[in-house]
Amino acid sequence: MNIRNSYLTHLSRYIIGAAVLLFAAKQTATAQEKVMNMEEHDSKLYYFGLTFGANASAFKISNTNYFVQQDTFQVIQPKWGPGFHIGLMGSLRINKFIDLRFIPGVVFAEKGIRTVSRSGIVQDNKIESIYGQLPLQLKFKSDRIHNFRFYGLLGGRFDYDMASNARSRRSDEVLRIKPNDLSAEVGFGLEFIYPNFIFSPEIKISQGMMNNHFPDNTIPLSNAIEKINSRMITFSIQIQG
Repeated sequence: MNIRNSYLTHLSRYIIGAAVLLFAAKQTATAQEKVMNMEEHDSKLYYFGLTFGANASAFKISNTNYFVQQDTFQVIQPKWGPGFHIGLMGSLRINKFIDLRFIPGVVFAEKGIRTVSRSGIVQDNKIESIYGQLPLQLKFKSDRIHNFRFYGLLGGRFDYDMASNARSRRSDEVLRIKPNDLSAEVGFGLEFIYPNFIFSPEIKISQGMMNNHFPDNTIPLSNAIEKINSRMITFSIQIQG
């Protein structure tokens, strides 16, 4: 009986000791999970980063009255095209929840226009652009949830198309596109905060506010189009320090 009691006493001590060790290990692991990375970053007045990613862009087309009367085109339809971009990012802290961002970058974009003639001939035309972009945005941030937060974006952007053919003298141009554009932007993103950097995927939608069409009455398609606005969907990856 004494041997049995001694065995039970030692077993109880082992069980209690193991339970204490497991509890302590769990508490330590939980504490490590809740370590706030880069806490000083939230109080920085400004910080910088790198952004890169992919985009899809298209035109919004408004036809002229001549389009109804003419007998050349049955359909004029915009098509989305792929692209990519890279840029630098500078952020200025306004308060705990709002940053002002400036992200100059270079964007390669492609837009398509499909035409169907009255005789049923389908033709796909591509218009390539190389934009120098100057976006200015307000970033509305949530509270940090440990090492994560989400945010929304609202802003405007100036674009200069370095591949614009508005002044081109070539006779085989499909359309002539003006180089300057202003766009409104809205979007959202996520921030994953690591010990040495912030990883941030982001999606934006932009709508051009200016008419990009440069009229040329020697181009049949140009006579059927009154107004062209740009549209773009952008997926970006940002690395911030």
